[in-house]
Amino acid sequence: MGADGAPPPGAGAHGFRARATAALGDPQVRANFRRAMDGLMAKRAALFADPAEWRAMRALGASIRARTLARLPELLERLEERCRANGIEVHWAETTAEANEVVLDLLRARGATRVVKGKSMVSEEMHLNDFLEAHGVESLESDLGEYVIQLDGETPSHIIMPAIHKDRQQIARLFGRKIRDAAYSEDVDELTATARRVLRRKFEEADAGISGVNCAVAETGTLVLIENEGNGRMSTHVPPLHVALMGLEKVVERLEDVPPLLSLLTRSATGQLVTTYVNMISGPRSPGEKDGPREVHLVVLDNGRSRIYEDEELAVTLRCIRCGACMNHCPVYTRVGGHAYDAVYPGPIGKVLTPQMEGVDRRHELPHASSLCGACAEVCPVEIPITRLLVRLRAEASTRRVGSTVLGAGGARSGGEALSWRLWKRAFGSPGAYRLVSWLATRLGRLPVPRLGPLRAWTSVRTAPRPARRSLHELAREKGVPDA
Repeated sequence: MGADGAPPPGAGAHGFRARATAALGDPQVRANFRRAMDGLMAKRAALFADPAEWRAMRALGASIRARTLARLPELLERLEERCRANGIEVHWAETTAEANEVVLDLLRARGATRVVKGKSMVSEEMHLNDFLEAHGVESLESDLGEYVIQLDGETPSHIIMPAIHKDRQQIARLFGRKIRDAAYSEDVDELTATARRVLRRKFEEADAGISGVNCAVAETGTLVLIENEGNGRMSTHVPPLHVALMGLEKVVERLEDVPPLLSLLTRSATGQLVTTYVNMISGPRSPGEKDGPREVHLVVLDNGRSRIYEDEELAVTLRCIRCGACMNHCPVYTRVGGHAYDAVYPGPIGKVLTPQMEGVDRRHELPHASSLCGACAEVCPVEIPITRLLVRLRAEASTRRVGSTVLGAGGARSGGEALSWRLWKRAFGSPGAYRLVSWLATRLGRLPVPRLGPLRAWTSVRTAPRPARRSLHELAREKGVPDA
């Protein structure tokens, strides 16, 4: 990690193929994901059993997010105004390094050295835990899945269920190694109780709590957080300081926009009608109230989002409500798991979002890690055309287009590939050249190109196409058909 908690330049830029191959060779990983994904898909399908209702809800969710993005700058200014009127301080960060410094300054100013964290994908973008640890602050994940992977020194493999790649036997062994006086048990309730005993003590001792934000309401200055375990509420209400982290696209215009989005999110993510807890935070503890934080701060992170927003086609990426449904239905993700992507956001939405945030030159493998089957786009609750965006990013990676706002555009251009396309253009752009190539292919009896270079992988699992013994022109002439 770098000094700001971010990965060093070039980290994760290559190697998806190698990591995916390793995951495919691990039967435990494949079994864990297959079992989990099958269950999630079945639960989601049961709650969206009525196609008419699904289409109507989806259209509503997409329209809410589209309306928000159309007025994003204005709504962000209104959110800041309303939050400050409610007693919530708002901080703006262009980069993850700036966001990390904002959080650290808030903690240092209050002498906070122990932090409990609710689930936050923005904090994963910031690599916040590593950053705080490097500066002497203990940061403990309180979401059960996040707590498990933090104990094991891993990163999340799913944006909703971070430890979905582990089964209960693996977690039981981990707790036995890492938690003092933890008796070995494969019972899920006992494992949960073991984690709860540790976390309850940490909630009481924490100097500050950090959380994510599912959406922020510009109309009222309200921060909305949903969860199932109660850890988010403990992280935001028990410590005296609450720091909320939010990507700038998470704003919504009105309070009435929240219920449709939450209904789509919970049904799509976990197959629930509603989560156990819906927290709506509109300010710090008021005089006379017995609980709640004395201070609430909102950190709004850009990290490339404003650049994505500038492109009319790619801006729809920012509609995402982080439900993970696209991952659960992706034939690539469900077989290789989240760690193969080496990214904060894996799966289909990660293949669109990560290259735009980190640069298509560095992460050009990800848009190609897709069969373009369209399953992700079909289940997206806010109608993000993921497959179309993947095709666009593939082109951006290899083409230096004038006026492109995509980070690293054209940086993955291959000289060999460019030469191949020039030769293809030459052969198919001249009748004489085309006939010569066709004649050579029929006489050789095979096409040598698919057996060379990067196309060797394609022919390793497919039969290479073989040209016919006679060209169409030759067959036509034999039948007396004029060669026009």
